[in-house]
Amino acid sequence: MLDIALLPGEYAVCRLRAGTALPDALSSGLGRADVVTVSWTADGISVICPADRVPAQAVVETTWRCLRVVGPTGVDGTGTLAALVDPLAAARVSVVTFSTFDTDYVLVPTVRLTEGTAALERAGHRVLG
Repeated sequence: MLDIALLPGEYAVCRLRAGTALPDALSSGLGRADVVTVSWTADGISVICPADRVPAQAVVETTWRCLRVVGPTGVDGTGTLAALVDPLAAARVSVVTFSTFDTDYVLVPTVRLTEGTAALERAGHRVLG
């Protein structure tokens, strides 16, 4: 069983063109519960951030809610994401995931939050918040 914290507010999964400069507003003044992650590839830049921090030029399709594994879980943990993604996939809830050095995050569409948290609870996890 995993304890999973539902972070406050909505999140956005964004795409920026390669070479786009990131605005300072993405990282300045982050609240204790806020999370921002950025991935650069030759094809573009992916940003996950609170919905109120979306860069003006970003492509965004829907809003998401962010779930954080209460940890730290560490980089050597195995099976954590599978334990979350498998029940969500079985419930046909789309996910976006990312990991940090300390823990794992799963985003589910805001419109599917109820189904997503129910699927996680049926799988034996505890959703907090």
